[in-house]
Amino acid sequence: EAGPAAPPADARPDPGPAVRQLLEEAGAIEPLKAVVVAHEGEVIAARGYRGATPDSPANIKSASKTVMSALVGIAIDKGVLEGADQPIAPLLRDRLPEDPDPRLQRITIGHLLSMQAGLERTSGRNYGAWVASRDWVRDALRRPFVDEPGGAMLYSTGSTHLLSAILTRESGRSTLELAREWLGPLDGFEITAWDRDPQGIHLGGNNMAMSTRSLLAFGELYRNGGVTPDGERLLSREWIEASWTPRTNSRFTGDGYGYGWFLRDLAGEPVRYAWGYGGQMLYVVPSLQLTVAMTSDETEASARTGHRDDLHRLMAEIIRAVRAPASRS
Repeated sequence: EAGPAAPPADARPDPGPAVRQLLEEAGAIEPLKAVVVAHEGEVIAARGYRGATPDSPANIKSASKTVMSALVGIAIDKGVLEGADQPIAPLLRDRLPEDPDPRLQRITIGHLLSMQAGLERTSGRNYGAWVASRDWVRDALRRPFVDEPGGAMLYSTGSTHLLSAILTRESGRSTLELAREWLGPLDGFEITAWDRDPQGIHLGGNNMAMSTRSLLAFGELYRNGGVTPDGERLLSREWIEASWTPRTNSRFTGDGYGYGWFLRDLAGEPVRYAWGYGGQMLYVVPSLQLTVAMTSDETEASARTGHRDDLHRLMAEIIRAVRAPASRS
């Protein structure tokens, strides 16, 4: 005998009010500037704080590394690059140091994406000296090896900047031009500003400006398997799966890391997230068809202050609020 029929989709309890209440309370998280929440492809809550709005440009800092990963995936799909296993030394041969370490020949596109190049980091305490150099690409490549290519995760903006240099050279166009063309069909996505190095190469992995809504639109592309709401494919599903495959772990958090995406569980759900300095966050929860973008004051370190953990807790509460109506339906 057949059981009771499931209620139609439009009759399910709406998680929107509960999520909007959470965003109201989130105003107590002082560095927070804006949050946008999308469930099943629809924005169910959006809120700005302290004069900011979800449409205000924000510096997404290292969350731009995740955008760089998408551009690399599209470049591979278009034949601009061969694949994640392609060695980088032939692509940057005239920028290599004199008498280069033989291990430079073993670094691949994938190693740069997963932060496993083995080269000394240009982030953290080394960042200031790196961006003060005359040639950021040469400086990143001349760094000493502190691990083997493919070894431990060494989080370094220099690695993703090398990807920007490679894309610029192989395509003959700036990375910003590529982003605007390749991701332009994605409704709501817009990069409003992006820093360059002394040679004019856009900073692959930092100082990219976009609104919180734009960051959400980018996350929705991944949640939708690389297809826009209009049905246009911009990114292959295979690249998304490769990007969300854990390849190493952060020594700071223990979280997994793929190609530009961190991986962890929150509130019992597998979550993929991008993270930028100060608390620029993009969370994708495929199991719940949920995407959340958060932007914050970019002037203070979110890990050291505990702000990142506050945002993780807020995200866990959003997950529970979205999951609760589904469990009752």
